[in-house]
Amino acid sequence: MSNARAVEAHSPDTPFRDNAHVSTDRPTEPTAQPTTQRTTQPSEAPYDTRLAAYAVVLDEDDRVLLALWNEPAQKRWTLPGGGVDLHETPEEGVVREVREETGYDVELLGLLGVDTGVIPASRRLKGEGRPLKAVRVLYAARVIGGELTAELDGSTDEARWHPLSEVEALPRVGTVDVALELQRRSTARP
Repeated sequence: MSNARAVEAHSPDTPFRDNAHVSTDRPTEPTAQPTTQRTTQPSEAPYDTRLAAYAVVLDEDDRVLLALWNEPAQKRWTLPGGGVDLHETPEEGVVREVREETGYDVELLGLLGVDTGVIPASRRLKGEGRPLKAVRVLYAARVIGGELTAELDGSTDEARWHPLSEVEALPRVGTVDVALELQRRSTARP
């Protein structure tokens, strides 16, 4: 992983630490095959793992599509995306999540990287008192259909386009910064 750079690990809403890596090695097209990590005794793991996929969706006006996370104590902007269901690939999961959270249909332009972090048991919003290893697959995407709508009964309340120049002033999760940095270094643009 010669192109990897150390970044600070983080939960979606906390400052970074220095024990995670983001891979910038990426194929030119999203893969169609799911990647599976098998363990011999998964029930003995001392932590939970969550696989999620998120999209950096930019438009021609240099705006990024963000969704407002609806946790009452932690209202922050995040990338559209979320947990990958058991029988989905990350690509299928992110396309579904973007549609659910924003109303848009998207085409994936490429893999930007993978962001990982550990959320201590005491900081988890949901769970059973165990730490969480968060694995976030980050894609570049563009809108190909649909119209902007709010998610009903989901993890976000609102979706909105934000000028890239104003993102730094927004209350946001750390994954937004990681993904936008990867996007800046990428050739996967709409």
